[in-house]
Amino acid sequence: MPNLAHVLKEEIRRLARKEVKSETGVTRRMAATHRREIAALKRQVDDLLKRVSFLEGQERRRIAKPKDLQVDTEQVRFSPRWLKGHRERLDLSAADYAKLVGVSPLTIYHWEHGKSKPRQQQLVALAGVRKLKKREALRRLEVLAR
Repeated sequence: MPNLAHVLKEEIRRLARKEVKSETGVTRRMAATHRREIAALKRQVDDLLKRVSFLEGQERRRIAKPKDLQVDTEQVRFSPRWLKGHRERLDLSAADYAKLVGVSPLTIYHWEHGKSKPRQQQLVALAGVRKLKKREALRRLEVLAR
């Protein structure tokens, strides 16, 4: 009798394992498929992040260097009152405005209070910032902050 009970238990175990394997086989295959898809998506995200960082670097360099505009600095006028008004219209702090122009915040303060005047190269940068609207200025600041 013990032999029959042992054989019966083994058969029940075998059938149970077979049933469990058939039930979990589909799940196992789907999990493997999902892992492959996740790995592919991670590779794609890495590639896109590299592209974005490259483009952000290019944009930062483009914004940071003053364009070789054919701006005659003789024709560019400077007014401390206008500078302060423009900065306030853009709703920027002196520090943020200074980042756009490429000078220190203290320089902006001195320009606004008439204690100093911009040099030729700074006049060219100011001429480029003069044309900015609020959205464009905020977008440039965001790029420069990265």
